[in-house]
Amino acid sequence: MSKYHVPVMLKECVEGLSINPSGTYIDVTFGGGGHSTEILKHLNSEGRLFGFDQDSDAKANAEKIQNRSFTFVQANFRHIKRYLKLYGVKQVDGILADLGISSHQIDEPSRGFSTRAEADLDMRMDMNSPLRAMDVVNDYSEEQLHKILGMYGEVKNAKTLAAAIVSERFAKPFRTTADLIQLLDKLAPRHREFKYYAQVFQAIRIEVNDEMGALEDFLMQSAEVLRPGGRLVVESYHSLEDRMVKNFIGKGKIFGEVDKDFFGNQLKPYAAVNRKPIVANDEELKTNKRARSAKLRIAERL
Repeated sequence: MSKYHVPVMLKECVEGLSINPSGTYIDVTFGGGGHSTEILKHLNSEGRLFGFDQDSDAKANAEKIQNRSFTFVQANFRHIKRYLKLYGVKQVDGILADLGISSHQIDEPSRGFSTRAEADLDMRMDMNSPLRAMDVVNDYSEEQLHKILGMYGEVKNAKTLAAAIVSERFAKPFRTTADLIQLLDKLAPRHREFKYYAQVFQAIRIEVNDEMGALEDFLMQSAEVLRPGGRLVVESYHSLEDRMVKNFIGKGKIFGEVDKDFFGNQLKPYAAVNRKPIVANDEELKTNKRARSAKLRIAERL
């Protein structure tokens, strides 16, 4: 499983859950099963763990776990409330989310996530989803492309790139990652090409998988299924995700200010356990480059 994906700050994530051995927990981003395997070590025969993941490759990893306390659910984490209800679970003691993309998805060339390997422009985490990266690049309007490139990828020349994509696709639609890289190479800042490619691919990937919408749905539902005193542990890898998580923990909503009751008391579901995000230590940074951008936030249900 470690070859599939090396969990970042594994010890800190599991400690953040403050596990009750008889409790019920959810790993909403199962992936290679690294977090789930560690959580199961802390549970007794009465404890339960649900692992969620929409990726069929993650399902194959889950089948390797032979533990009566573990249940795998092949679904997007935006549906946790619905699936927990199917299993007769109303409240849980802790939820862990390791956001973004797994190392396996990047390293598997055929998925189209990598900027370093030629493949179809796909980028779907759920291979049954109808929207692919090539659909975004070839069918979205110039205005839509400008918006997602700027918002999700923080691409500085997003407007210019959106116009270039629309112009280029008239002559020949984009089919592969190489087709897109060929255009990006003309617009990328010198000596920062790979970072530029990564920003553009990130923006398209987020749109294809509706990652921001799914995260918002998940955060809202987390507050409904966590029992008082339960822990929410979320690890994010780019500023958009971290900002959403920070806002929800601090204000109980993604946008706007915290609601208050008639007496001026704040109405929010969580209290932050760590005011500032936890980051990886120097030792981990040397062995896992993905840890460089990771930010870990922990909150307790009020």
